[in-house]
Amino acid sequence: MNEPNIIILAGGISSRMKKSAQSATEIEQSLVEDAARKSKSMIGVGAGHRPFLDYLLYNVQESGHRDVVLLIGEKDESIKEYYKGKEQKAAFSKISLTYVVQPIPLGRVKPLGTADAVFRVLETRPDWKKKQFTVCNSDNLYTQEALKLLLNSQERNSMVDYDFEGLCFPAERIYQFAILKTDSNGFLEDILEKPSEEELRRIKGRVGVSMNIFRFSYDDILPYLKSVPLHPVRNEKELPGAVRLMAAEHPRSIKTYQRAEYVPDLTTVRDIPEVQKYLAEHFSRISFSGKM
Repeated sequence: MNEPNIIILAGGISSRMKKSAQSATEIEQSLVEDAARKSKSMIGVGAGHRPFLDYLLYNVQESGHRDVVLLIGEKDESIKEYYKGKEQKAAFSKISLTYVVQPIPLGRVKPLGTADAVFRVLETRPDWKKKQFTVCNSDNLYTQEALKLLLNSQERNSMVDYDFEGLCFPAERIYQFAILKTDSNGFLEDILEKPSEEELRRIKGRVGVSMNIFRFSYDDILPYLKSVPLHPVRNEKELPGAVRLMAAEHPRSIKTYQRAEYVPDLTTVRDIPEVQKYLAEHFSRISFSGKM
């Protein structure tokens, strides 16, 4: 089996979620309070107010990943505190869970971005050199099948290419995504972030998007995590930017795997009811007692 290493990115400040919580009136008050003060992944959307991250870690564990690094923010201790609990240790006994803190640089109000986040994890894990690792968001619930697909890939670098229609999001949400351009063999050529109407009209047929789940060779991606420039608008070093650089300099270096499935997403408070519905339908028979 390939190296069962994975980074889960949970270091963002959740600005869109916190902003949306200010005007939420139709959502349960305890969840609005979670959204206003916690990392998105710790919002208690599950049964018994179980946090969203529990469900992602369950799928990560069941997919075969074992060495799990949670990238967290310097002002958020809620994740570490929660997973110190006896119940949580029992539920996730198959994985080794460690943490890396992404600081906020002097003069900034938020961290330096997802490329910087992955770079900081790799700095702490020289034992991963010449190995591969998966990386994904903490506010998306990827299926076990998608996680297994990347873990078992024979390519040095790969990612999941999601059919936008299969994601079942409102049509207008496409403008918030990163559209993938691939060659006839499924290798990534480019990533188009937040496309315009005109750019979308040029695409014929299937529209593939990134949900920020990748599998990388440590040695291949590291130089691009270092060299990717700050985004001109968001002023962050973003992981998709690093991926674009690698694909441009090394054609056919990143294999894409097409999937058509819903990926629960916690971006704003408005996403909470749909996520709750999904968890109730797909995880109602799963025990988190350590006997999963």
